[in-house]
Amino acid sequence: MITATNPAVDQAQIVKLFDHWAAAIRAKNVDARMSNYAPNVHVFDVLEPLQHVGSNAVRQRAEDWFSSFAGDLNFELHDLRIAADGDTAFSHSLNHVSGTKKDGENLDMWWRATVCFRKMDDQWMVTHEHNSVPFNSQTGKASLYLKP
Repeated sequence: MITATNPAVDQAQIVKLFDHWAAAIRAKNVDARMSNYAPNVHVFDVLEPLQHVGSNAVRQRAEDWFSSFAGDLNFELHDLRIAADGDTAFSHSLNHVSGTKKDGENLDMWWRATVCFRKMDDQWMVTHEHNSVPFNSQTGKASLYLKP
């Protein structure tokens, strides 16, 4: 059932949600990061495997990712764009993360993100997320250190 909505209000709600997620990532708070994921979410991530299906798989991915960092995790969203209409919304952004992993590696990485939302019981829920990095066609390797 589609309810009458106001696109400006919907976009503001989704911006607030992204702000909440960014704070959750910086705090390495899995529960807060997982808020607003539909139980049947489908995620294409930058790391193997090809896909994560269901919120339990996405939660495990978040737990593994957060626990791989030794200290602070810095996270920012750039160029966030949101389109909302009725009970569906889409966003895309350039995301940046930096921090020191437990193995001593310093990670400073940008990636592209597209998130698809459905409004369920008056709450925006992620039903699909796609994260990607470009690759170098000559080497076949991911271009992890590109900057906008």
